[in-house]
Amino acid sequence: MAANINPTVRRRGLGAELRRLRQASGLKSTEAAKRLMVSQPKISHLENGNRAISPRDVRDLCAIYGVTGQQVIDSLMQMARESGQQGWWHAYGDIPQSVYIALEADAASLHAYESMVIPGLLQTPAYAHAVIEETIPLLAAEQAATRLKVRLRRQHRIYDPARPLRLWAVLDESVLRRVVGSPDIMREQLEHLNSISAEPHITVQVHPYAAGAHPGLSGQFSILQSADSPAARVVYLERFTSDIYLEKPSEVQHYSAMYDHLQAQALDPDSSRDFITDAIKTYIGAASRP
Repeated sequence: MAANINPTVRRRGLGAELRRLRQASGLKSTEAAKRLMVSQPKISHLENGNRAISPRDVRDLCAIYGVTGQQVIDSLMQMARESGQQGWWHAYGDIPQSVYIALEADAASLHAYESMVIPGLLQTPAYAHAVIEETIPLLAAEQAATRLKVRLRRQHRIYDPARPLRLWAVLDESVLRRVVGSPDIMREQLEHLNSISAEPHITVQVHPYAAGAHPGLSGQFSILQSADSPAARVVYLERFTSDIYLEKPSEVQHYSAMYDHLQAQALDPDSSRDFITDAIKTYIGAASRP
């Protein structure tokens, strides 16, 4: 599969375009399903990007919706072919957050706020291993190993020289203070954080306790902006047993405003590196004590 083809994102984009064409034709989803001789839930699944669609179905739907431009039809059929391919993450079996990983792999930029742990894309192997083992009860060793491999494989996205992900991360001070694994693991992790934040496409800001209450107190969230459609943004909320994706413009705008406030209240990047350096010193002392 070509590196720039993301099947999940293609499927979602194709579904959104098919919904737009249906609505422009004046047809309800039940009427479209009847003409295509399929169930109404199938039309909904296709438009929501929950399942792949064949090029033949795309062609038939275009005919039903009155689409006559051959270039448009050919483009949509090509998207259907690409949506049937698999991303790298499928090689690891049925893994959690596969939809998010697909969006992350396609994104041009990512704004992340974390109140509990270092963002996955910035974690060291030792820190990532400790997070997985210590936060997911009853996880089998084999499952933990698979999750670790996937998390580290995701990090290739920020090192891709052809299309590096533009990453902004705002971290609550508690992320630096919570000992994950051991003081040595924390020291190594924070040193890595300071090092990688010097990259031109990565910005890290710390929101210190002294700044008081802030919009991020409700929890972690991320805002992803698509590489294919710069205007398309998705808010991702990670939960223990399920994930939430918000795409309505009003919802995205709400979280974007929250993020703007968090960035404004946080320390600037240079001051944040100094703050992290001071935090590293506390773990050097802790690691040396018996």
